[in-house]
Amino acid sequence: MSDRKLISIVAGCFNEHDNIAELHERITAVMQQAPQYDYEILLIDNASTDGTVDVIREIAARDKHLKAIVNVRNFGHIRSPYHALLLAKGDAVIGMASDLEDPPELILEFIRKWEEGYKIAIGVRRKHEERGLMPIVRHAYYKLITRISEVEQVQNFTGFGLYDKAVMEILRDIADPYPYFRGLICEIGFARAEVPFDKPVRKRGISKGTFLVYLDSALLGIVNHSKAPLRLATMIGIAMSGLSFLAGVYYLIRKLFEWDQFQMGLAPLAIGMFFFLGMLFLFLGLLGEYVGLLVTHTVKRPMVVEQERINFD
Repeated sequence: MSDRKLISIVAGCFNEHDNIAELHERITAVMQQAPQYDYEILLIDNASTDGTVDVIREIAARDKHLKAIVNVRNFGHIRSPYHALLLAKGDAVIGMASDLEDPPELILEFIRKWEEGYKIAIGVRRKHEERGLMPIVRHAYYKLITRISEVEQVQNFTGFGLYDKAVMEILRDIADPYPYFRGLICEIGFARAEVPFDKPVRKRGISKGTFLVYLDSALLGIVNHSKAPLRLATMIGIAMSGLSFLAGVYYLIRKLFEWDQFQMGLAPLAIGMFFFLGMLFLFLGLLGEYVGLLVTHTVKRPMVVEQERINFD
């Protein structure tokens, strides 16, 4: 058995038929420049429908470095790649996208940072070719999550990076069934090296990053790393209850001093409605604190269900 350290390169796939061959070729070329390491390429396919698995089988038949997991169905953009990351056995594990928007050539820089002693080396996107509303929304989201998060967050970090086996052991112990991965990396707290890069233009296929995918990730990040929304609801409830109480006192005093001239009208209804809404926000906020805590610690779902493994011993 080789005593060389093992580098695991992990990527999730869904309908990336046109990109898998180039991804494998570029990763292989990169790892040939680091002959002091053994390596494995671990792809996890999320029930692709475009022949991605056929391409993976063909490459795996001639290159035993390539391993693959095929899921029985699409388990989503979060659970599937995270499952593969946890299965990787490397001394260092590199997570990346399979659509070539995370350039494989950065792997060598990650390894160099790892050799310098960093347990985490991450790629931070410097610029991209996107136009329109989405870059503005993304920038606003990063600003928001940075301000309200209980731990420091890295802007323009999507999970592309290298993680030492010590980091991976912590992630396995956490056993989060639906993790916000980039937030977990910050939560762990190891010193990290940040490697800036420019996001390349996508050559083939279409992006899987729909509005719902982005919304899911955004809400997951906020809920996992900040109690600010729940506390905001509580504060709104307190504020509205206070305002309705003051309004009630105001109307009572006016009526007592101007009994004949001051008409109540719809005031009681308005006061009652605002008081009710204020109490509702208050109790929902308090209840949410407990429910959020319980859900975080008790929900246990299978990460994925595998249909097949390729090139696993």
